[in-house]
Amino acid sequence: MGGVPSFVKQFPKAGLPGAWAEVKAIELSDKTALTPKEKSLISLAVAAQIPCSYCIWSDTQDAKRAGATDEEIQEAVAMAALTRHWSTIFNGMQVDFETFKKEMGGQ
Repeated sequence: MGGVPSFVKQFPKAGLPGAWAEVKAIELSDKTALTPKEKSLISLAVAAQIPCSYCIWSDTQDAKRAGATDEEIQEAVAMAALTRHWSTIFNGMQVDFETFKKEMGGQ
């Protein structure tokens, strides 16, 4: 980042060590199960659902820096929308979860 963003100064000092450790160990590490590009695309998809304009902007930049194409970015956001769409249908129509699992090939 090249410096400490001003929003960090607004975060409670008692929580900074834990927050930084979490970000460093998961988001910024290249020694995790997911690649930086995958993590950025997941974060972007979630940010689009929350919605968080700060996160959307930042995650889009991170995804591009990690090599994501415009098509991958668009697909990640579309997948978030698709998941939200079907979740609304399943929950709103009160689809029986056990029947759903059986019909979808689960145990």
